[in-house]
Amino acid sequence: MERETAIERCDVAVIGGGPAGSTAAALLARRGYRVVALEKERHPRFHIGESLLPMNLPLFERLGVLDKVHAMGVFKAGADFEADNERGYNVFSFGRALGDSPPHSYQVWRQDFDKMLYDHARECGAEAREGHEVLKVEQAGPRESRLEVRTDQGRHYRIEARYVIDASGRDAFLSSKRKLKRKNRQHQSAAIFGRFAGAQRRPGEDAGNVSIYRFEHGWMWMIPLPDGCMSVGAVCWPDYLKRRRGDARAFLLETLRLNTSLWQRLEGATLVDEVRVAGNYSYDSTHMAGPGWILVGDAFAFLDPVFSSGVYLAMEGAERAVGVVDGALREPHREAALQRALEKRLRAGMARFAFFIYRFNEPVMRQMFRSPRNVWQLEQGVISMLAGDLFDAPAVLRRLRLFKLIYAIAALRNARQWWVGRRQRLAQARAG
Repeated sequence: MERETAIERCDVAVIGGGPAGSTAAALLARRGYRVVALEKERHPRFHIGESLLPMNLPLFERLGVLDKVHAMGVFKAGADFEADNERGYNVFSFGRALGDSPPHSYQVWRQDFDKMLYDHARECGAEAREGHEVLKVEQAGPRESRLEVRTDQGRHYRIEARYVIDASGRDAFLSSKRKLKRKNRQHQSAAIFGRFAGAQRRPGEDAGNVSIYRFEHGWMWMIPLPDGCMSVGAVCWPDYLKRRRGDARAFLLETLRLNTSLWQRLEGATLVDEVRVAGNYSYDSTHMAGPGWILVGDAFAFLDPVFSSGVYLAMEGAERAVGVVDGALREPHREAALQRALEKRLRAGMARFAFFIYRFNEPVMRQMFRSPRNVWQLEQGVISMLAGDLFDAPAVLRRLRLFKLIYAIAALRNARQWWVGRRQRLAQARAG
């Protein structure tokens, strides 16, 4: 194994080449910093999370990749949820959202999307390296972090950076090393999924919608992708996934049959990809940042994927982390305040998503999604949440607060159902 003794120096080292890491690397390089981005795999590489939110689009435009996303994506006008009406589902169209969120989004092949963003970071001036895994990070001081890196060719070398951004995704590199990562005690789930060719899409302008279904043990998704493919999977209570014995393919198909409406859309479809399983979906970190380092995207926290919030929260957090890093390097005395403000903002946004996520499988929330009402524009407020517009729009935040009040009243009226649902969720969170 070849080891180098010389230390390479840069302003910012970015661990991870997903959407968060690529966003941070591109924007910092544009500001004139020497940025070294380190991705342990090589693009394109598989990743789940194909569904983007409308609030991603203004960020894509600022980043300079909106045309590229448009060229590679499936047009997504909204999301639909099972309902007791004639067609069997309700469409939450993004065009009806409050605030200024765009009226549509896209579904993408994540391996192509992630590669495009990483290549774009390179085009912006970042040194974006693939097959380079960070093994260790040691700090001699707030502006002196040393990274030990190993390439997939077996070469070892070291980098000294003035700042470290951890965008390592669910690996949560720094959070794990610093023992900051903690399991979500309110909610826990696992997923099993694959890709199908020939699945039935919604008619007309709803053809690109993400569709959400429920079953006794969780919920299911159908996400239309380019080239006629469909991502289909189930997010399950941990206890249900523990029943799996042997072949994951057979277990996935058996699970999908539990929802008749979804299974009808798979008649004649072919499973064209390997079946994958992922567990322990929900976690966060006790701290987001410290002197000379910051966590972004899934390296900081991850929520259940029911509302497709992962990519948006990762890129939104990364874009704002760029301002924190720039401010800290220019005016070190401001670093702690900048970090606290960003962590407060991101935790507040995640909490607004989490309110719906934690209760999504409970009877009261299930009924509210099956039979939505737009009294006081509550349905439009929920659509804005689904679009990702839950940080800065006062009209949206007011509706979400009102929704929580109405939910509480409904829960009191159906106290027994509410209690049973809550007890089951907390039991599954403990199960892991």
